[in-house]
Amino acid sequence: MKRIVIVDDEPQIGEVLSAYLEREGFATAVRESVAGALAELEAGLPDLMILDITLPDGSGLDILRSVQERGVPVIMLTARAEEVDRIVGLELGADDYITKPFSAREVVARVRAVMRRAAGAAGNGASEAGARLRIGELEIDLGAHEVRIGGKGVTLTPSEFRILTVLGEHPGQVFTRAQLLDRLHDDGSIFERTLDRHINNLRKKIEPSPQEPEYVLTVYGVGYKMKKP
Repeated sequence: MKRIVIVDDEPQIGEVLSAYLEREGFATAVRESVAGALAELEAGLPDLMILDITLPDGSGLDILRSVQERGVPVIMLTARAEEVDRIVGLELGADDYITKPFSAREVVARVRAVMRRAAGAAGNGASEAGARLRIGELEIDLGAHEVRIGGKGVTLTPSEFRILTVLGEHPGQVFTRAQLLDRLHDDGSIFERTLDRHINNLRKKIEPSPQEPEYVLTVYGVGYKMKKP
């Protein structure tokens, strides 16, 4: 049973979402603060987190940073409808963004869509079990959805893993932003204007020196490519 943590300081919202999600076969936990959310993460990583931005003891964006580092999919749920808030959340690694007021049925549908994307990333480009890509010290295990640098494991978000896989399957080939989004078969979790931020986050995790990348290279005025083995 997939476990979802709902973080919102409005008890009624937590109760309604929990009831709808459990009716659909998910296990849920509801927390109303940053401290409560972090305690849930320490107890065990959930399969997905629904996260409000404005919380009584801090910002949900701080939790997002911690969750993003651990590869847990996140749906932002907030009353802030301004575009800048959506972009900030997505740039920090959120997989989707829903503004209040909302339909509980829509949230359930978004949860299922994000989980499908996460599951798809685990097998992206790997119909055969155990397929691996290796470029220098970088190893991408497509079947296990694992990435290692010099034998050391690296935790990526589903979006980062999908980007890395597409580039890693075509080393040396230059992708424009539009071409990369097309190869990702994106359904709205990555935008052209936030793609650069996903690339930057990816570089921080896999590059020895993110400012001077060795693997994910920028072709100025064109797009990105993976270095040749």
